[in-house]
Amino acid sequence: MSDRIIVGERAVYSRDCAKTGLNNNILVCGFSGCGKTMSITEPRLLEADGTSMIVTLTKRRVVHQYTPLLERRGYRVYDLDFTNPASCRLRFDPMDYVSTDSDVAFLARAIVAGSGQEQSAFHDPYWEESAVSLLSALIAYVRRTRPYGGLIDVLELHDRLSLTGGKDGVETTLDGKFRELALREPDSFAVSCWKTFSATPRSTAGCIYSALNTTLDTLFSQEMREMLRAPESLDLEELLEHRSVLFVSTSSVQPGMQKFISVFYSMIFKSLFEYADLQPDGRLPIPLELVCDDFASGGRIVNFPDLISVLRERNMSVTLLLQSETQLASMYGANQAATIINNCNTYVYMGGMDLKTAMNISTRANLPLEDVLALPVGAEIVCRIGRRPLKTKRYPILESPIYQETLEDYSIYLQKDHSPVSKRNEQAAPAIDFMTFAALSRSEPYLIDQEEEMLHRLEEAGIDACGSMPFI
Repeated sequence: MSDRIIVGERAVYSRDCAKTGLNNNILVCGFSGCGKTMSITEPRLLEADGTSMIVTLTKRRVVHQYTPLLERRGYRVYDLDFTNPASCRLRFDPMDYVSTDSDVAFLARAIVAGSGQEQSAFHDPYWEESAVSLLSALIAYVRRTRPYGGLIDVLELHDRLSLTGGKDGVETTLDGKFRELALREPDSFAVSCWKTFSATPRSTAGCIYSALNTTLDTLFSQEMREMLRAPESLDLEELLEHRSVLFVSTSSVQPGMQKFISVFYSMIFKSLFEYADLQPDGRLPIPLELVCDDFASGGRIVNFPDLISVLRERNMSVTLLLQSETQLASMYGANQAATIINNCNTYVYMGGMDLKTAMNISTRANLPLEDVLALPVGAEIVCRIGRRPLKTKRYPILESPIYQETLEDYSIYLQKDHSPVSKRNEQAAPAIDFMTFAALSRSEPYLIDQEEEMLHRLEEAGIDACGSMPFI
């Protein structure tokens, strides 16, 4: 089993918490294009051996490049592709993890929090709580009337909801369904939540209804709804009982998709903790690492500032990739953002323009602010509890023989005509070979993730990179 955590050149640490006395939570801050994926995420995949992983990312190339390596090591690899819902055979349905009324309320809160609407429409907590209550009524109704119902059934039930009038209270198109349920189960959670909504004045109910509409429209496009109908459901217990890697692909340009990832993580974290609590020692049987790319671009994860402080004792860790601390504070608030940062025993700074982040790094590393702001592209400042700050460079992943193997795997994948770019260039010049790619890369190794720059340099060299570039 690999016992290493690689975060930079000369920044290689033991992942054995019993030896280090530290947790394995890592915070990474760096500007877009600085190489967070290639310098942090990919070395974790190269080193994967005795741990399971859940990896969210925006580069599909990573999935195709590393799946063969992981499978050769005996891993079960799962691919949850939110970027292409129509062709994804694996679905994540939060309703699969709902078994109690408390779970119903948690899911409703995760959806409202994940949408990000609470920071605008729900600036008054009353509206957020009311939207959660209404959504809880719909989820609980589906749970009581359809034993195998899923989230798509909840969405379709909400589609049939409209306000029809009422003087003292509100009247809706779903009143009849809830009256029937009340006759059979008068004390059910669904009926209780519905009564709360029905008793509100017409104008107030209209605002609650409108706010929930906005939330669901933000999160669940038609494509996302289709994905909820995919034939295979994610089996979390299977993933936890065997060495597994779950890739979760999302898009950096589709906010609704990013926000649904927050719902995904809220439900996954809750389920992981519940599963760990059922074990004799209160820990997951196989260590689990969660690598979260673009962590702050979605919505809030319910209770995350509290959860991160106790991940270690459940045999879990997280690696959070951000652009700045300000990005985190804008989502969780200054105090909770500080809690998240303080519970990461390793902090990797890769440069950026955010002044607040630079000032904090200046203090942590005891460096002049101007030196932090002028940090060269490709350099890192690594802060780790119990050690002096280390100024180093990105991990030279291109020099890894195992990485070269993954490039060959990816080349085979592209040669199978999986890439639409390759098809468009069938008559073009021969694709770049990996030795040429590595040679060109070493001249400016820290620009490896800046795709436009690399493609431009290759074009000037008269080389077609479309067929086998590892970052397509």
